[in-house]
Amino acid sequence: MTPRQRFVELTAQARAALETLAQNGYGQVELGTETRQCMATWGRAPAPARPETLEDIRFELGDCRRCKLSLGRKQIVFGEGAPDARLVFVGEGPGGDEDRQGRPFVGAAGQLLTKIIDAMHLDRERVYICNIIKCRPPGNRNPEPDEIKACLPFLHRQIAAIEPDFICALGSVAARILLGTDQPISRLRGRFHRFEGISVMPTFHPAFLLRNPDRKREVWEDVKQLIHAMGLE
Repeated sequence: MTPRQRFVELTAQARAALETLAQNGYGQVELGTETRQCMATWGRAPAPARPETLEDIRFELGDCRRCKLSLGRKQIVFGEGAPDARLVFVGEGPGGDEDRQGRPFVGAAGQLLTKIIDAMHLDRERVYICNIIKCRPPGNRNPEPDEIKACLPFLHRQIAAIEPDFICALGSVAARILLGTDQPISRLRGRFHRFEGISVMPTFHPAFLLRNPDRKREVWEDVKQLIHAMGLE
């Protein structure tokens, strides 16, 4: 039954009920305020829902205690940048500098990421930067499945709110989680993949490049593909 058919059925029932009351001597029926307000909306289309914003998502995240990482963190690292960015960088999780400052990619790896963004003829204010998880794991270990499960819905909502054209997944953890695969980053990088209709370019994490500077050439090849696809040349 369609909504319109259901509405016609309900109004017919209401009419029959009122006719019965009239036949039994009731001259009028008093309607409460709530009933009148409800009847005033009959036949009208519902108001469109307001799109969710990054501020809405951050408010709901609150002082998150959804997993054990909350026990050791100093600050939640939600993400930062343009709310309508065409490009979103997604890393693994906050490190020590990020945990202290509450901002993503502000340590040595973050400084290298900033240089990469500058080389793309962009700046940090025009992109969005975040992580798979919002709290620093002890000793910067990889996030565990329960921690990812608690945080991932918020990342998905961030991406949905921003509606970017491109995502750059930094490192194995970010690439595997976003793409739902167990392939190593060495096999994923160098070509575009898809996440919810968005083009995703996986590449090595800046922290990996600090330990392996000889791999910077490969990252630059990945970045050049992003530059071309985004029309930044």
